[in-house]
Amino acid sequence: MLGLPFAFALPAVLFGLIALPAIWWLLRLTPPKPETEVFPPLRILQKLVKREETPAKSPWWLTLLRLALAALVIFALARPLLNPQTEMALEEGPLLIMVDNSWASASDWQARQRTGAALIQSAGERGIPVAISPSVSPPSATIRLVDAATAAASFATLEPVAAEPNRAQALGRLSEAALGSENATLAILSDGLAQLEQDSALNLDANIVSKTLLFNGEITQVAAISEAQNRTNALEATIIRSQNSQLADEINVNAIDEKGRLLGTATAFFEDGASEAIAAFEVPFELRNDMATLRIENQKNAAATYMLDENNRRRRFALFSGLAGDEDQPLLSPLYYIARAIQPYADIVRPRSNDLSVDIPEILEQGPAVIIMADIGVLPNVVEGQIEEWIEAGGTLVRFAGPRLAASADDDPFLPVSLRSGERELGGALTWTEPQIVAPFSANGPFAELDAPRDVTVNRQLLANPDAQLAEKTWASLQDGTPLVTGERRGKGTIVLFHVTAEATWSNLPISGSFVDMLRRVADISANTGASDSTSLSATGEALSPLRTLRSDGELINPPSFVKPRDTASTAVTTYENPAGLYGTQDAFSALNILNTGATLEPFVLPQTEVPTETLPYAVAEETDLSGWLFAIAFLLLIIDTLAMLWINGRFKRSYKSAGASAALLIAIAAISFAPSPTHAQDAKPGDELLIENLDATRIGYVLTGRQETDTITKAGISGISRYLASRTALEPSDPVGLDIETDALAIYPLIYFPIDADADMPSETAIARLDAYMQAGGSILFDTRDQIGGSFSSGQSPENQRLRDIMRNLNVPPLEPMPADHVLTKSFYILDSFPGVYDGSPLWVQASNDENNIDRPVRSGDGVSPILITGNDLAGAWALDESGVPLRPIASGNPMQRIYAFRTGVNIMMYMLTGNYKADQVHIPALLERLGQ
Repeated sequence: MLGLPFAFALPAVLFGLIALPAIWWLLRLTPPKPETEVFPPLRILQKLVKREETPAKSPWWLTLLRLALAALVIFALARPLLNPQTEMALEEGPLLIMVDNSWASASDWQARQRTGAALIQSAGERGIPVAISPSVSPPSATIRLVDAATAAASFATLEPVAAEPNRAQALGRLSEAALGSENATLAILSDGLAQLEQDSALNLDANIVSKTLLFNGEITQVAAISEAQNRTNALEATIIRSQNSQLADEINVNAIDEKGRLLGTATAFFEDGASEAIAAFEVPFELRNDMATLRIENQKNAAATYMLDENNRRRRFALFSGLAGDEDQPLLSPLYYIARAIQPYADIVRPRSNDLSVDIPEILEQGPAVIIMADIGVLPNVVEGQIEEWIEAGGTLVRFAGPRLAASADDDPFLPVSLRSGERELGGALTWTEPQIVAPFSANGPFAELDAPRDVTVNRQLLANPDAQLAEKTWASLQDGTPLVTGERRGKGTIVLFHVTAEATWSNLPISGSFVDMLRRVADISANTGASDSTSLSATGEALSPLRTLRSDGELINPPSFVKPRDTASTAVTTYENPAGLYGTQDAFSALNILNTGATLEPFVLPQTEVPTETLPYAVAEETDLSGWLFAIAFLLLIIDTLAMLWINGRFKRSYKSAGASAALLIAIAAISFAPSPTHAQDAKPGDELLIENLDATRIGYVLTGRQETDTITKAGISGISRYLASRTALEPSDPVGLDIETDALAIYPLIYFPIDADADMPSETAIARLDAYMQAGGSILFDTRDQIGGSFSSGQSPENQRLRDIMRNLNVPPLEPMPADHVLTKSFYILDSFPGVYDGSPLWVQASNDENNIDRPVRSGDGVSPILITGNDLAGAWALDESGVPLRPIASGNPMQRIYAFRTGVNIMMYMLTGNYKADQVHIPALLERLGQ
């Protein structure tokens, strides 16, 4: 209506405004109601002399008030709408909706939902079928025409995914669904971002579609990270935006570690009109290596979050050479080519002297990831043990051949293969052989994905002694099958040998581009412990399981059920089944980000087509009906009119009390009638009554697993031990409480029993964080895997044990130990030497005590109560009783005394939870009295 976000749903009612003049004429001629008095004659005689006259017409202000009231009622009946939805002009054929539910649609997804709902509503009013095809969907998804009600329900379930759209596939499915139809309307709800390679292939079938409605998202407020490079002095993140961006020229980027802690903030400065800028984190490389995620401030899209993995972490390389005076002729120095090759992605440290017995220990103290030795034959005996320990701990030793190594290769413990004495010369004057080229790289090494260089030749090399393991250790070989690069795992580390020199005397490999790629792959396997597993997994083309995935707003979450393992041999493109996230294991993972190097943010433009296209804006706000507010104002005017009539008729003069009461009553009615909703103080929340009730008595809480059988036995078990406590001690616990650890208050329970059920859902991150906060605040959790684990729970192989380790991975768990014989738990009430339940084979694990030297450990000091207890004996199963006191589960051993000891175990645990370490102090009283001479 006149370009304003305002309209009337029933504009015909506005013709009622024509009656306002007639209403004005009637109101103007209607005099106020005459006053009435009781007959007394003297009163009549007293009024014979009139001091004022009653007007014959209604006052002008009262007439205006009533006209305003009538006009408000008419406007309210016409249903005025704020932000009315645009009327969708659809064709007679079916409605085909292609909606982008990609990463770029997250910021305005609600507007896209409102627009889609309006389209489907218009189709429903016309009785035409609807087909919906999201651009991010499973490869096997099928699209069909359905009625508007079904389509609306389906559209409401769509959610944006942290992946790139595939519009060509989505349009193809719509064409198949509408095959045979005519005069269809195609509505494209795009995210506004161009997919340059795909958009040119979009094809609209003019035989089916006769009109296109294009809704384009706004990308002027979007910023993203396309690349992150860990360079020599800083980690540089490339920030991109659109050409016509409305964002500020300064954009802040936060670096966050794996625990969610902020490590630093860098600012990207955009020049005037620039669409790309660099945010540099100029911090020490140790701190850069701790960065796990980069996030742009005030951006809620997945491309504004960039995940880092081992490929982004910078290594420290130590370089040693067997030649003295390398700096005099740098081009002949073996370290010159190595340094140039690794400098873009590594920090280089060099020895201070030529004394290896001094330099190597100094370098090892700096924690290098890789040590490169160029033509070093003999290592001092005093450093061999240190190097061996460093390799076993995860270090990578890279050695290059040369005359010195060729002369002293016998019995060298730091070679991956045994070598023949001397060198093999190819292409010399006294040989029949010619220089050899490089064969395709082995599939079982880190160079598997690289193309073998065809321009590299080798004219001299060190030969390996053939044995059964030589083929397995060969990462690269020559055309005749002799090794060029060999490698071997030693503990957690690796030893690599290049059978040629690091400079171009034996081969032109060091001056080729392949040399850089090969050293980069060696650097990849030199990452922290377990990183080589990820590299080898990628090299073999195996699938990486999803570890964490990005939500469309850029937050990392546990992978949804539809996410599948990622095939590393495929291109790094995000899809519905492989959205952006981390793939692999907790120790070795690969990051799949939304954007790649060189990405840009360009607006989406529909290709030229014969089908006419109409471009429309998204619905920017929800439609609001203002009729209720107008009725409220009209009622308020009615109250004012009533009060005015009372005043005109002299009611206020006769009885101020009654008039005041009437006014107060009318105002109260208005306040009650038109109050938007009852308001309550924020300190009253749902569940507070139950919380206050639970505070009145001591209760034992137990975690609800969602498994009916497990929760039933657990509830009966906690009830059983509560009754036993009441019968044997002064403590009278109330009924146990089942807890939803994600929402319920935990702090009021001295002990929470957590039965581990592998078939139950994994607790969410929020739930685990709340458990961690509960323990840090002084609470204790009794984990029961119910699988009778023996020895160390961390080495158990049962599904319950695996689930427990998954939960504890995100908890701040102190060092644990099996219950010592002199622990206070063995004497807190009963004297016990075992803690059985249904089973009797699992120790009870508690927080480890400090040693005699009081060495600081990351444990909670508090009141001496262990924040965590772990058993596998199924305590609740042994405590479980029915209403008549009959056990619900048999004891595994058949010994009835075992159940008695199980109840005594529960009493000791509860006394320990409530009284802390007082009993531990009591056992030292005799020694204290003796020292005091008493």
